[in-house]
Amino acid sequence: MALIVHKYGGTSMGSTERIRNVAKRVAKWHRAGHQMVVVPSAMSGETNRLLGLAKELAPAAHTTAYARELDMIASTGEQVSVGLLAIALQAEGIDAISYTGWQVPVRTDSAYTKARIESIDDTRVRADLDAGKVVIITGFQGIDAQGHITTLGRGGSDTSAVAIAAAMKAAECLIYTDVDGVYTTDPRIVPEARRLHTISFEEMLEMASLGSKVLQIRSVEFAGKYRVPLRVLSSFTPWDIPLDEEAKSGTLITFEEDENMEQAVVSGIAFNRDEAKITVMGVPDKPGIAYQILGAVADANIDVDVILQNVSHDGKTDFSFTVHRNDYAKTIDLLKEKVVPHLGANEVVGDTKICKVSIVGIGMRSHAGVASRMFRVLAEEGINIQMITTSEIKTSVVIDEKYMELAVRALHKAFDLDQDAA
Repeated sequence: MALIVHKYGGTSMGSTERIRNVAKRVAKWHRAGHQMVVVPSAMSGETNRLLGLAKELAPAAHTTAYARELDMIASTGEQVSVGLLAIALQAEGIDAISYTGWQVPVRTDSAYTKARIESIDDTRVRADLDAGKVVIITGFQGIDAQGHITTLGRGGSDTSAVAIAAAMKAAECLIYTDVDGVYTTDPRIVPEARRLHTISFEEMLEMASLGSKVLQIRSVEFAGKYRVPLRVLSSFTPWDIPLDEEAKSGTLITFEEDENMEQAVVSGIAFNRDEAKITVMGVPDKPGIAYQILGAVADANIDVDVILQNVSHDGKTDFSFTVHRNDYAKTIDLLKEKVVPHLGANEVVGDTKICKVSIVGIGMRSHAGVASRMFRVLAEEGINIQMITTSEIKTSVVIDEKYMELAVRALHKAFDLDQDAA
């Protein structure tokens, strides 16, 4: 008998019929002898509906007091879900009980709308499990030191589920979603994309940070830190498939030491359309320039991704970096108003029609020439590389957005990702 955590997304909880199917699936695992903790999201669209109401009534200034009330409102979506699922399980003849984050309690800091989990008290939950109950806990929320309800930000239910699995030392955390696992790349771009049976935490972390939307990045960080085995699988498979088959389906996110890891050099291709490139032209080439440019950007709470400084000519250089497309206009204005006049730079230019394409794989550590192979493939397709950044297990390039799909398809084929691993 193992302690298993199930997490179900909003689409899985989208109607009473779907909630009934979730209950039947959980009941199947419970009847097989497992101790079950379930973390469901709010019903699909519900959080947006609630926050939309708040937006209609919002004050002009978005204060901490306003953020607190947003959390109060948003947290009710999950409260409805856990209650409905408990009732559906009771209809299946299963003894089930639901709790909100503050009843467990899940302790967080006080950063409303984007709180971070600090600790989880599992005493109450363990007592219920020992009494043979299925325990259902709201995802996405907790309580701060002052007793205020907090939420963890978008996708926070994944993080809640993993944190609960870590605190309770669960055998595995199963994330049920509307895809049946982690793919070598987006199947909508490359129909030949393959579902991976296993992927390492490091690779999944890179894939999540580079634009793969399967799992929220904080949940992967949490799982890696506390070594929680994670499995991503589909909630749209029939609930009554054999448990042994279901327990091996999807993609297992595991540790590099696992002897059964697929030993591909490259495991996946990630891409991100949400970037924009900014170049400060004719910057004096002297110490402290990078800090003067990027320090001001960081102070404005803008994340910078890829950075490139060109070779100096006549004591001047060009300094380029990428930001999220939503921050593009704000960054350009900031540089023109506050940075460029003090630096004595020539001008600021930008490009919003770029994207980032990345190859990811732990096999890259022990194989030379992987990056050069990537560059050769792109050159053969006539795709110009504007910027490059690398880490031990990834290489990313910034290219013109119109070539993104071509680049992803060509790289997927070049690294044999359409072939099953031996």
